[in-house]
Amino acid sequence: MLITNLPQHFLPFKLSSSLSILFLYFFYTFLLLVTNPINNHLVKAHVFIYAGCSQDKYQPNSPFASNLNSLLFSIVSSSSQVLYNSYALGNDSSAPQEGSIYGLYQCRGDLQLKDCATCAASAVSQINLVCSYTFGASLQLDGCYLRYENTDFLGKPDTSLRYNKCSKNQLGAGDGDFLRRRDDVLADLEGATGFKVSSSGSIEGFAQCVGDLSVEDCNSCVSDAVMKLKTMCGSAAAADVFFGQCYARYWASGYYHSSDSSNDDDVGKTVAIIVGVLAGVAVFIVLLSFCRKAVG
Repeated sequence: MLITNLPQHFLPFKLSSSLSILFLYFFYTFLLLVTNPINNHLVKAHVFIYAGCSQDKYQPNSPFASNLNSLLFSIVSSSSQVLYNSYALGNDSSAPQEGSIYGLYQCRGDLQLKDCATCAASAVSQINLVCSYTFGASLQLDGCYLRYENTDFLGKPDTSLRYNKCSKNQLGAGDGDFLRRRDDVLADLEGATGFKVSSSGSIEGFAQCVGDLSVEDCNSCVSDAVMKLKTMCGSAAAADVFFGQCYARYWASGYYHSSDSSNDDDVGKTVAIIVGVLAGVAVFIVLLSFCRKAVG
């Protein structure tokens, strides 16, 4: 699966039954962006982190396309009720094998349900932009995660590295107190069984596992993520590591308000603007279609 931290290609608009469902996602996200322009917590949850797309493509109007639309619709609906859910569609003996799809979404453990629903709707919109017509895709925003595949990955440990970031600020030998407190936070996070927050002095961090992992697999995944943080980022003032089924992050208080994080914010804003513009285009196309039918 190709992993990227920038959108690479975009889904062209076509008037089809599948697009009519996707249009609802775009338009819903557009309304959320317009009606929440100064909600900093909401904007933070929408920050784009990474996406991964499979190389294999499915055909429009295929059984897989139909089941994918059902999956994405279910995610948008369910995210206003629970922070995590998983799905298996089209895998019964009477269904075409090529239509099977497995998927999940998960929101960050400290989000309220309304913010989870907003984040999930944005993730659905963005995953169709970044990974159009692919048999497998994953997308991580700051506040939520979405993944689907045509093979069953649910409940299976996956510690493959998907994304990491180390801050530009590196601390020196005189910053022993910072490193000691950071290590205390990371040691505490290793006990995560789902979503866990920890802090020590000015150092904060959190870790989370995907909801289908067992307690043992979650502990193991976060421990590996913490080890990767230390080996890859050394004495960085902030660091993020995302595996296939868990992540660990730490930072010094105020770090995410500094200029060092501006690039990630710009990516999130860019994707949000694209989604909003495409939603407007979709509205125009649908209205134009209705007008043509009325004239005809």
